[in-house]
Amino acid sequence: MRRQDGFSPVPGMAELEALRSGDRKALAKALTLVESTRPDHRRETERMLELLVGQTGRSLRIGITGIPGAGKSTMIEALGNHVIEMGGRLAVLAVDPSSMISGGAILGDKTRMHTLSKNPSAYIRPSPAGTSPGGVARRTRESILVLEAAGYEVIIVETVGVGQAEAMVSRMTDLFVLMLLPGGGDDLQGIKRGVMELADIVVINKADGDLRQRANLAEADVRHALGFIQPRHSGWEPSVLKTSALDGSGVRELWDAIVRFREQTEQSGAFSANRKRQLDDWIRMEAREMLLEKFDSDDSLQTTHRSLGEAVAAGTISPVTAARRLSDRFLNKDKP
Repeated sequence: MRRQDGFSPVPGMAELEALRSGDRKALAKALTLVESTRPDHRRETERMLELLVGQTGRSLRIGITGIPGAGKSTMIEALGNHVIEMGGRLAVLAVDPSSMISGGAILGDKTRMHTLSKNPSAYIRPSPAGTSPGGVARRTRESILVLEAAGYEVIIVETVGVGQAEAMVSRMTDLFVLMLLPGGGDDLQGIKRGVMELADIVVINKADGDLRQRANLAEADVRHALGFIQPRHSGWEPSVLKTSALDGSGVRELWDAIVRFREQTEQSGAFSANRKRQLDDWIRMEAREMLLEKFDSDDSLQTTHRSLGEAVAAGTISPVTAARRLSDRFLNKDKP
């Protein structure tokens, strides 16, 4: 279906070929399709990914999170410029909160990565989180495949804070970077242990000027904390680095650590094993989302749902019994 201005978000074969050759307009169109929630666009997204799947899977996928004010966007810009200087192509997906009105991303990281956003070897795209963690996973995973098909060799997924979305992003990337401030143990008290357990590399950012001594203390605290946490990948012990995105110190060391991570986990087999786990997780998540969509769109099931809800409210059946009856009806609905 076309909008009134004649634009169709569904890429044709010529546009897919343009996408594979790195055409930015075709890429933007494909990502717009991925982000759409319309049922017909979801079907077109599935068809598009079937055609692109042979050109995917060859990038390095990096998740980056951190407490507010840690300088994630500034560090991503510095790291991105370093990758491009070495001849690489880099894309950034910034998982932003979704607008309650339009459903689009709110923050718009292009305004915070001014230099990188103008580089023809970089592509920055705010990725609306949707209304659930499943929305993060579905849209961002599909966007990663599209960017890979367009030839981007390094893909960074940035999250806005530390929470449930971070766990989702860690399950769709190859390695996960946690950024902290040089506040000694204060930062560790402000984040959950679960986020520390996700980290393959911990970066103490803004380690410059009067904050150098505090950064040293923070580094010691983080190393101590990581000593009690089981590493996520065989063949890799989490690294702790001090950086200053403002003056560029530590940026090359961060990239070197990322390269070592890939080399060591590929040698141990952890890299490919992690990718396989993520694909299995994606299949299960996608099946769950499709079943929920089918459930929510079935009027007769919704009528049964309301009836059972009234019975639960009246105290005649328990919520568990209502859920079992509803699921049984859903599973047996098409049987003769």
